[in-house]
Amino acid sequence: MQDPKYVKAAFSRIADRYVLTNHVLSLGTDILWRKKVGRIVAGWQPESILDVATGTGDLALELQVACPDARVTGSDFCEEMLAYAAEGGVNETIVADALAMPFEDDSYDVLTVAFGLRNMADWPSALKEMRRVLKPGGRLLILDFSLPTGILRGPYRFYLNKVLPKIAGLITGEGDAYEYLAGTIEQFPSGKDMCALIETAGFTSAEAQPLTFGVASVYTATA
Repeated sequence: MQDPKYVKAAFSRIADRYVLTNHVLSLGTDILWRKKVGRIVAGWQPESILDVATGTGDLALELQVACPDARVTGSDFCEEMLAYAAEGGVNETIVADALAMPFEDDSYDVLTVAFGLRNMADWPSALKEMRRVLKPGGRLLILDFSLPTGILRGPYRFYLNKVLPKIAGLITGEGDAYEYLAGTIEQFPSGKDMCALIETAGFTSAEAQPLTFGVASVYTATA
């Protein structure tokens, strides 16, 4: 599990360069991943969406476009990141810890979390809290990094651990933060292991879909 104090401090320091850094490091692929999430969620036709760990609001903004009739709320425990989300156009934001969210039971039709669960201090507890705020039959969607299998695994791990922190360090001046985040990707469960973790938290029908040769994955499940 992760160190929430370090994560919060790191994201606070890089908030103003976070989006640019993500686009550079992924060669813009992160934009395509979020658009895919928007299409998936739009297909569920939700009336209410909670984007947990919304950060600077990239996914929440995509969801507002993809689901114009839905109420989209972005929550995050880092006020500095959330300020950028609000300035960027996220209609509703709230400072909240994902492990103890200030929402009633059965509040939302859909809950999304992009690149956030991996950085939480307790993954099972976070998933149980997400299950709590979803309506019965509501949908969970997680977008996060994963490790490719097969021949690409070695080269990608080299990029992840040796190249990525250096590039990010040049952009943000915080290479140590990206060394830490690279380590979290190594530790984070993926594929069948992530689906099992999700279902242990009370969800059903968990499915994994790898993206871009397995560099990232989308997980969906039903509350």
